[in-house]
Amino acid sequence: MIVTVTANTTLDLTLFVPTFGKNQTLRATRTVQSMGGKPTDASWILGEMRIPRLALGFAAGATGKKVEAMLQARGVTTDFLWVDGETRTNVVLVVEEERWQTTITTTTITITREQIDALRRRYVSALDGATCIVLGGTLPRGMEPSFYTDFISLARERNIPVIFDAAEPNLSAGLAARPSYIKPNRDELEGLTGRRIDTLDDAYHAGREIIERYGTSSVITLGEDGALAVLPDRAYSLPPLKVNVVSTSGAGDGMLAGLAAAVSRGQPIEDGLRLGAAAAAAVCLMPGTADCRREDVERFLSEVRIVPYPDRPSHR
Repeated sequence: MIVTVTANTTLDLTLFVPTFGKNQTLRATRTVQSMGGKPTDASWILGEMRIPRLALGFAAGATGKKVEAMLQARGVTTDFLWVDGETRTNVVLVVEEERWQTTITTTTITITREQIDALRRRYVSALDGATCIVLGGTLPRGMEPSFYTDFISLARERNIPVIFDAAEPNLSAGLAARPSYIKPNRDELEGLTGRRIDTLDDAYHAGREIIERYGTSSVITLGEDGALAVLPDRAYSLPPLKVNVVSTSGAGDGMLAGLAAAVSRGQPIEDGLRLGAAAAAAVCLMPGTADCRREDVERFLSEVRIVPYPDRPSHR
């Protein structure tokens, strides 16, 4: 069973507007509510692909109930710890004519030490049947980055593979516990390394440094440049698929889902890269965050290319 843990569960509201301007009333051409939060996004995608998974985390209020109902409707088993307040709503703004989008995130709940301990007990119990753990995302008020150090350590002590996806300072805290894989995007990798990631070579050398320091493999998503997987004994680039992009929100979480599926089944990681790239492309076709159709994922699988990297001597 794949177990996902999301401390800061989210509902995403995507607004499509023709153009964007200051001091104007903007009229959306359409609105979509969908899943949000990296691990729950992965559960949502895995549900569409009929792959067993359990979603843990904190949830609150009517919005939390809606997140739970949406996951359960896709066959995801949920075991949220319910807290006071309201699960957050993030806003994704897609500007259609200019072909760009941005996301506004929020934090709306506060977590106590007792609630963290209660989630930890549920997590430890879930580890008994876990074949892969997916952790990541932001943390609510009251939680420290050491949460990720602790939860990743608990899984790694049992030799359960962990896939981790977060930004600084959570990324450094999680890496200290040596997860099996991290899945940073360009911005997250720049935040970790403190330097620009402009090219595949930049990403490759950053990934090599992470392996040397932590023993952790990196699958780096790079938007229009595709993705780069840096593994202990090899590396691959994955050129982007050509798709008519509606929204890119949650595309990276498609890679999370694909990796988790392969790791959970004990398949070669190359299978996870293919499935993850196909799922990411399928997500881009849909208006909602991390939404996809199983038939699109299956259709894209045959189009994914995995290219050994570097296929030429490095300039460094």
